[in-house]
Amino acid sequence: MGRVTERRPVTRIRDGAVTRRPDTLVAEEPLEIRLNGKPLAITMRTPGDDFALAAGFLVSEGVLGAAEELASIVYCAGATGGGGANTYNVVDVRLADGVPVPDITLERNVYTTSSCGLCGKASLDAVRTTARWSLCDDSPVPPVRISSEVLSALPDRLRAAQRVFDRTGGLHAAGLFTAGGELLDSREDVGRHNAVDKLIGQALRQGRLPLSDTVLLVSGRASFELAQKAVMAGIPVLAAVSAPSSLAVDLAAEAGLTLVGFLRGASMNVYTGEHRLVTVTAGPRL
Repeated sequence: MGRVTERRPVTRIRDGAVTRRPDTLVAEEPLEIRLNGKPLAITMRTPGDDFALAAGFLVSEGVLGAAEELASIVYCAGATGGGGANTYNVVDVRLADGVPVPDITLERNVYTTSSCGLCGKASLDAVRTTARWSLCDDSPVPPVRISSEVLSALPDRLRAAQRVFDRTGGLHAAGLFTAGGELLDSREDVGRHNAVDKLIGQALRQGRLPLSDTVLLVSGRASFELAQKAVMAGIPVLAAVSAPSSLAVDLAAEAGLTLVGFLRGASMNVYTGEHRLVTVTAGPRL
């Protein structure tokens, strides 16, 4: 349990020379998340941080928002095989007494996945109606301000923390930083959304939500679901080393999220929330 890499034989061809040797690959296994004993979702993930992943997923779903709302998370013994063996691929999340349990059916609409059947205004409305915290700067929490110089240094700091990527080259990463550039936490996973859920779930279990004074950096693109996860966790700044999607920009603009894409060295595109970057003066909108 918890093994994040596996070895497989590979034939390597380099400059015409052929060799046969073992290669280190990132592990990928399904994780079934149950809520109060009922199946809720299945995600393909890198084993490890499974409890944080499940908790973070439920934050994104609007089910959890505080540590005291979570009663327990346990692995289900013998869930997929006989003999009572624990497969470590099924977890059951139990909510605390009094926490509303969402209606779980085979036709439930889960807007955290690209296959949910929701799009456009329906997706934006779903996040707006379930988000617990406002990202507007008139909230009681002092607004986050970050310089473009600090922001430009974050990808290298996150890359330095990617230990499994160094061995496999096959993982996405997500990092949580202070506005001053200090790395608070980082997670790796085959799924970029899982890496973010692991960050948020760990913060929930530590009683640190909302993450109103932090910056979230992801190693790939900024999809709608990643912007949604940032909003649901109360994170005011989301930066990505690659491109955002159009719906991610729409959600960021509506929710008050600062969204930065193509963060590479001193270059970046600021799509929304320019006011949080202290060195940026917004020009005329086209």
